[in-house]
Amino acid sequence: MKYGLNIPPQGELDFVSVGALVHRLDTGILPFRKAAQCQIHVSGGEFNVAANLSDCFRMRTGIASAMVDYPVGDLIAERVRAMGVRAFYKRFEHDGVTGPNMATVYSDRGHGVRAPVVFYNRSNEAGALLKPGDFDWNAIFSGGVRWFHSGGIFAALSDTTPELILEGMKAAKAAGAVVSFDLNYRAKLWAFRGGHEHAVGVLRRIVENVDVLVGNEEDLQMGLGIPGPAFAAKSKLDPSAFFGMIDQVVEKHPQVKVVATTLRDVQSTNRHGWSAVAWMDGQTYVAPACDLDVRDRVGGGDGFASGMIYGLLTGEEPGEAVKLGWAHGALLTTFPGDTTMATVEQVRAFAKGGSARIQR
Repeated sequence: MKYGLNIPPQGELDFVSVGALVHRLDTGILPFRKAAQCQIHVSGGEFNVAANLSDCFRMRTGIASAMVDYPVGDLIAERVRAMGVRAFYKRFEHDGVTGPNMATVYSDRGHGVRAPVVFYNRSNEAGALLKPGDFDWNAIFSGGVRWFHSGGIFAALSDTTPELILEGMKAAKAAGAVVSFDLNYRAKLWAFRGGHEHAVGVLRRIVENVDVLVGNEEDLQMGLGIPGPAFAAKSKLDPSAFFGMIDQVVEKHPQVKVVATTLRDVQSTNRHGWSAVAWMDGQTYVAPACDLDVRDRVGGGDGFASGMIYGLLTGEEPGEAVKLGWAHGALLTTFPGDTTMATVEQVRAFAKGGSARIQR
């Protein structure tokens, strides 16, 4: 047992997640209301981690999700295949008028002093219709599974998605897997599901089954109902306030062995200070701080989570696992889209202090 985690040494699947797949229409630096064209990125917090672990870190991953049989679904399914992620779909027919739909995210990247703008259409989303019994977990895990993951955005979509997360987590635990959860608290989503108090109750039930928790100070406060730190951080990259909340997290959820997050200081839309921190089984770890020239900030947190999970799955020392997450999240912000275009060699080189000198 390492880091307090009992990670299976092998399995047919290194990682499986459950969550909603979405597509993001990205107009680049143009505001959406003035755009004439866009790029289409396939995303979803749980998918992003699975895709990154497969494409960059060469691990065997899968996702359980909803899929609608219409051209938007076909596009998304093609991208899932392209990233090497094994799909376990609950399929829905599209009625041609009201759906159900694959959710759409609309975004621009902003520039300089102009912040990015992101908005959504999750109306009649197929992912929100998912419920316990939609997936045969015993079959999915039959060859062995090492890690299982989900997140707070998926938990907020409906009254049935948290129950599905719980069903998957319990089946994964029975199969011997480590369980992780990204709190990803979104107040607008929870407002439609009974508000903050309801969210805390739902997320508390989920986190009771979690070994590895990803979330920043706000996520811990809003998602778990934990009071804010007793003292303010000196800067956005100061980890002391985050570490000051860990005792309360562990007191409420003593089975949690790892709590981790990124630290980001947004100096302008395209210039960010970047670091990462983790508490692992009683010890604290802080990644280096660096300045990022950001191409597309969406997915950086998932990039960190996937790099850290890779480090933990491959037996790296805790500090090195955090640095791998930090390095991969940093590199991910230099690419368009929500998922990685980096290689594991690039991640390891940057984690060891690599530079932007040309590689020949």
